[in-house]
Amino acid sequence: MTINAFCIHAHFYQPPREDPLTGVVPQESGAVPFPNWNERIHAECYRPNAELGNFNRISFNIGPTLNQWLVAQNPKTLSMIARQDRANADRHGVGNAIAQAYNHTILPLASHRDKVTQVAWGIAEFEFRFGRKPQGMWLPETAVDQDTLAILADQGIQFTILAPWQADQADLDTSEPYRVDLPEGRSIVVFFYNQDLSGGISFDPSLTVNADQFAASVLAPHFQTEKSRRGEPQILMLASDGELYGHHQPQRDLFLSHLLNGAGLSSGLTSTYPGLWLNNHPVRRTVGIQENTSWSCHHGVGRWLGTCPCTPGAGSVSAGGTLSREGNWKAHLRYAFECLTEAIDELYYSALREVISDPWSLRDNYIHVILGQLSAADLVTQAAGRRISEEKTVQARLLLEAQRERQRMYTSCGWFFDDFDRIEPRNNLAYAAQALRLTRLATGHDLEPYALQSLARVVSPRTGLRADSVFHYHMQRLVNDGRILAGD
Repeated sequence: MTINAFCIHAHFYQPPREDPLTGVVPQESGAVPFPNWNERIHAECYRPNAELGNFNRISFNIGPTLNQWLVAQNPKTLSMIARQDRANADRHGVGNAIAQAYNHTILPLASHRDKVTQVAWGIAEFEFRFGRKPQGMWLPETAVDQDTLAILADQGIQFTILAPWQADQADLDTSEPYRVDLPEGRSIVVFFYNQDLSGGISFDPSLTVNADQFAASVLAPHFQTEKSRRGEPQILMLASDGELYGHHQPQRDLFLSHLLNGAGLSSGLTSTYPGLWLNNHPVRRTVGIQENTSWSCHHGVGRWLGTCPCTPGAGSVSAGGTLSREGNWKAHLRYAFECLTEAIDELYYSALREVISDPWSLRDNYIHVILGQLSAADLVTQAAGRRISEEKTVQARLLLEAQRERQRMYTSCGWFFDDFDRIEPRNNLAYAAQALRLTRLATGHDLEPYALQSLARVVSPRTGLRADSVFHYHMQRLVNDGRILAGD
């Protein structure tokens, strides 16, 4: 019997809106009548979709920063979501939720060590929230390279989801998943979403007014007649931001519910999710990937480097032969952060290698302290294989927390938009200030002058706001506040 199946994947994510020092989400006037955008999106999207049972029928990932906010502010909603995934795992042996790399870092732009940490932290966070190992992982902005895929495979991830233009062949048949072969005999499965359908539901509200009409007139015609005639199973992947369903487009939570629970079946279509599909349908084809590509920008990962045509003026060249000022702040910010990262990491490694044989493995395991599963002192003792001095234990805790802040420096939202004056890049600078202060408390090395010098070239082309000024402001806040670590 021919199987025509469709899968809705929803990427649920919110950037960290909390004040980096206090951990409190500030009042946001644009979210009225709600106090902030998290609360508004929760009321319009996360809660109604959970109450409708939509998380039981879709493929989805929830970013760790959003999970943390839900745990603190709306735990009932997250509990409903986790139960719906668990029901599928109990019924089919595989759940429908997948993990996400932890800090929404653009992984192809990260070092190999940072990629390993981001994947390890994302897996551990998923296991903590959903009570099982993830089969799949969502890559932030679906940004991908071979190294990232190899790390996913090494850590037990079986599949990911990419845009069709991220494959290395044109006219890709997206009605089935592919195997991507990796070095040393490894491989991973990739589901490529259908570009027309995914773009349609994301940007054309008229398509999703009526679920019955959508299933019969929009979705069904995308299945290949020849494949159906041969009895070959097909799966159409539709991927979008999860906030589409009720927040970006009102009442689309109701559209989604009817599509999954009635309209699809009426059109002879079956809803599924990647883990379940792979249980029943072996992958038949292989494909390669286009290195350093993403789903939100057709210029690869340039948007997060400062050289992308998406940024006004970024690709233009001045009379002196240099890139125009409009695109420079992103490139200068990333370069400054990379310089600071090198200095922070060198101090971290040199301070801990005396007592810890593998300081980077220790960092990978620090996620269990972040999640509250054990204390920093217990983690350090386990890694050292013996009890070490209180002074060295405190130093390790400070350095590990500096590494946590150092990871947050690279949250992708800081480079996504064209305006340096937005809160996202300023928050990334606050994380950098916290990383440097913790490093100084742990080692006595003051990297602030180096940071100010590196950041001086980051200037807003709109207002003239300078990154060194923003960094200095946050450093003074930290000094005046007097707290060393969150919760102190």
